[in-house]
Formats: sequence, structure tokens, C-alpha cells
Amino acid sequence: MSFRSIVRDVRDSFGSLSRRSFDVRLSGHQRGKSHGSFHDLSDQPVVVQNSCWANLPPELLFDVIRRLEESENTWPARKHVVACASVCRSWRIMCQEIVRSPEVCGKLTFPVSLKQPGPRDGMIQCFIKRDKSNLTYHLFLCLSPALLVENGKFLLSAKRTRRTTCTEYVISMNAENISRSSNTYVGKLRSNFLGTKFVIYDTQPPCTSANIPPPGRTSRRFSKKVSPKVPTGSYSIAQIKYELNVLGTRGPRKMNCVMHSIPASALDVGGSVPGQPELLSRSLEDSFRSISFSKLLDHSTDFSSSRFSEIVRASSNEGDDSNAKPLVLKNKSPRWHEQLQCWCLNFRGRVTVASVKNFQLIAANQPPAGGPTTSRSSQSDHDKVILQFGKIGKDMFTMDYRYPLSAVQAFAICLSSFDTKLACE
Repeated sequence: MSFRSIVRDVRDSFGSLSRRSFDVRLSGHQRGKSHGSFHDLSDQPVVVQNSCWANLPPELLFDVIRRLEESENTWPARKHVVACASVCRSWRIMCQEIVRSPEVCGKLTFPVSLKQPGPRDGMIQCFIKRDKSNLTYHLFLCLSPALLVENGKFLLSAKRTRRTTCTEYVISMNAENISRSSNTYVGKLRSNFLGTKFVIYDTQPPCTSANIPPPGRTSRRFSKKVSPKVPTGSYSIAQIKYELNVLGTRGPRKMNCVMHSIPASALDVGGSVPGQPELLSRSLEDSFRSISFSKLLDHSTDFSSSRFSEIVRASSNEGDDSNAKPLVLKNKSPRWHEQLQCWCLNFRGRVTVASVKNFQLIAANQPPAGGPTTSRSSQSDHDKVILQFGKIGKDMFTMDYRYPLSAVQAFAICLSSFDTKLACE
């Protein structure tokens, strides 16, 4: 009996979990075979724990899931791995032991993977579809090397809302229900009136060791009233600043990102990104209920008139320990091409249309010169492109990210590039 047959029998016996959980219909788009969603797992039926499949010998179960995980490397075939984790608790625990995080394996499998750092070697290639009529943005995982494709693995969505004094992007794991009242709400991006300063908010607090700014006053002026059962946590995890561009639309934008939830030491040799407390304690157990979050207070940070350099300096001077310093990202400076008469960056074929929105982010925290020999590899990590974003067609953009950013963080940073910059252009 083949492994796919075993998975098919298990899936059929529990009501075709993977089929109902990963088929999504996007409004305005054709429904492809590879379209899928991480969020519908909350609709799973109650699984009987004492079934024949739940009582398989651990050695046999480990071997079956391990071979299946190795053979199903890409989507949509990887949905069978998720189906195995959806069978019962014992299968879920076994999948948790076998399936590694994106940082190690470079693959997105479970909903929790969207909030975990990307791979250290290589980048996860994605693309974003913009719908100007509905002011929505959908993030997909690339399933083929071709740039202009219609099918992809759905990951995240965002909806733009213009307020009186700011612009807000609500980020969700649901392709259609994009609102803060949904249990698939994972965070938001908020800008100031000029569109030059942005703050990324997460529904979960970062790790306790992360150097995050103190929470501001609680405000509900820009938030819809939601049910008490819906999480309302709002923790600032990153700040983005666009500097004044003296060349207007002819020149590239200059941006900086302060990642308060990622220490600068994450790029050093042996460095790591501390996980969120709830993700560590819950891990894979509740990821099949569509990443539910605890009821937290709204600690929104108001925008101030202080310069971005002062924010970076204050964060850097918070303590002498380098582990407390947040990671600062800056856009890679483009080169002026004399023959083309334009600013150019090497996107290695992933970007085909010139746009002021295109950018590449690298680490601004450079290791000290004259350090030990182990700093050579650290220096190369600092020079690597961590996130790149660019246009490939009308309302089509590529987004490639790697460690130490997660998919949610990278998506939020790219959303800031869509917003109009009144003071920069």
C-alpha cells in the first residue's frame, strides 16, 4: 500500500480534511488547482482520537510521515502533510517532530510558518496581486519559476483603508474576510498622514527579550468595535521610515526599517530570532484552528514628530548588550546606468518593470571591523539581500524574503511601498 493511498484513506475517513481546508475562491480570479489557504482549518470536524489510524505503532507512523514529508516537497502536493497533522493528536505530535521550520527546510507548511523566519540559505519566492478596485492585496507562494503566473499557494491578504489622519492595512489569513473582527486577523500596518512613517503591529507580543518601544495610550478611534471573543492585541514590532527624495519620482526611495522583534545579533554567527511566547507554547497544536490569539490589550503606539534617526539611536542606546539592539534594515543603494539612463538594481531576473516601488533591503547593522575570524561569515550575512520587492506587470509584484524576516513581516514592509508618499515624491 503506497503512502499516498494511506493518506487518501485517512483523509476520506475524516471527511476530506485537506480538500475542504485548502480550496479558496478568490473574487475576480479564476480558481486554480493550486489555490489554497491556511485559514480554513478552523472548520475541521471533531476527530475521534481512538480510531484505528490513531493507534498505529509510533515507529510505523514516524516512517510513514517522514517518507511522505520527503516526497511531497511542493504545493499543492504538500497538503497531504497537513492532512496527516489533522488526523488526531498523536499524528499532529509526530508531524511536529518531523516537519521542520522554514528556517531549516525552506518550506511553508503550517499556518504557524507564516510567522516564523525564512530560510537561511536561499529565499522564499512569492508574488503579490493588487486589486485597485477593492483596495486589496493577496500574497501567493510561487509554484513555478515563471514570473507571470495566475496560480499560486495563497498565504496572506491585506485591505487598505484610508482614515482621516492615516492609512491602515489590515492583514489576514483569509482571502475574502479581511477584517479585524475575524479570527484570521494577524496584524496591521498603519501610516502617518504623509505616508512617510509606518508602524507594523502584531496581535501577539514579541519575546520578552525583544527591545520594543513602550506602549502608547490605548486608542479606539480608528478601530471597529469587535466582539469580546475576538483578539484585540496590537503590539508594535517594527517601524518603517521613508526619507525625503530630492529627485522626486526620478530617483529611488530611501527607506529604513527598525525590527523591534528581531535582535541585531540574529545575523551574527550562531544568532537566532527568539520566537513569540504563544507560538512556542502552543506550537502546532492550535495552528489548525487558524492561529487563534489570546485576548490582549491594545497597546498602539502613536506617531510622533521625532526623526527616524532619533528612534534608531534611542533603540541602540537602550543597553550596552548587543543582543538588546534591534535589527535595522536599509534599502540597497541602486547604481545609475549610463546607457539606460535610470537607477538599476540586480534582482536576478525577478523584477522586469522599472518602478519607484522596487527595493532591496539589507542589514544596516554592520559588524565591527577587525573582529575575530568568525566575523567573515557574519559579514557575508549582513551583505545579503534579506527582502526584495519589485514590479513584473500590471498589478503584479514579486516578493522574495529570507531569514530573519517572516512572511507576515515581509508582506507588511512591501505594503508600505504601495502607499502614496506625499513628502517623498
